[in-house]
Amino acid sequence: MKFIAIIPARYASTRFPAKPLAVLGGKPVIQRVYERVKSVLDEVYVATDDERILRAVESFGGRAVMTCEDHKSGTDRCYEAYQKIGHESDVVINVQGDEPFIHPSQIQTLQACFKDSSTQIATLVKPFAVTDSLEALQNPNSPKVVVSDDGRALYFSRSVVPYLRGVAQEEWLVRHTFYKHIGLYAYRSEVLREITQLPQSTLERAESLEQLRWLDHGYVIRVGQTNVETIGIDTPEDLARAEAFLKSIQ
Repeated sequence: MKFIAIIPARYASTRFPAKPLAVLGGKPVIQRVYERVKSVLDEVYVATDDERILRAVESFGGRAVMTCEDHKSGTDRCYEAYQKIGHESDVVINVQGDEPFIHPSQIQTLQACFKDSSTQIATLVKPFAVTDSLEALQNPNSPKVVVSDDGRALYFSRSVVPYLRGVAQEEWLVRHTFYKHIGLYAYRSEVLREITQLPQSTLERAESLEQLRWLDHGYVIRVGQTNVETIGIDTPEDLARAEAFLKSIQ
């Protein structure tokens, strides 16, 4: 199968403007993401809405595509970039531009999901550990995923799902394996085209999670599991934590 990776990277961000260009360990965050993905895949592009990001990517030898400013999601930006690139691929992988520690094994796990011909979309989860805090489990900014026995996503929620009836919340992590969503996606190319044409669903609007739109319309989302913890960068404070983490592993 032929895979292409596209990294959406917006300049504007409410919590952290110019985030892709923030320097982490002497390199822009977007460069660190790009180099990680390039270690696995030959075809990698950044999809951006800003000339400054485009120039930064080209300056380190990467490939970038200009896209519209008004996309509502990274998925929409990915599709426009895929159209402009013009290279046919079986699967398009959407890598978030704020994940500088994405691990090669995570991309490979996504690729492996497509060995099953029924897979239309794939994403990743990481099991919560029994040592994680209840606060971490309940964090609405860390969506949870309900996974079927055969590895399909049944539901995504900002709430804790499933609810363990009759079990004290302090025991939930011991009594059940909960899954944290890792926001990497891969789509068969024809499916990517289809889902960008779908209207928002009621569940998507309620939870502000675009993947619920896909489930609402009957698409099969295969779930790969990773045990690698990544550090996404949403705020300047996250960048400081990422800098400290980078120093600890060097």
